[in-house]
Amino acid sequence: MWTPKSGLFLLGSCVAAIAAVGSVFELSSGQPDLGVGPTGAVLALSIPLVVIFFYAAVKDARANM
Repeated sequence: MWTPKSGLFLLGSCVAAIAAVGSVFELSSGQPDLGVGPTGAVLALSIPLVVIFFYAAVKDARANM
């Protein structure tokens, strides 16, 4: 069953995934707007956050079945 809590976790996962994809495109362009360091940091943080938030959303939804 879908709950608002699992929806927020899924929203966080989507936002982190968008940030990861954007960071990859920025880094592949050669000259990221924020610089290589901050853009790489966003990428390094957003990839684990996608997994963590998605896992939390699934776990919460399954707990409310």
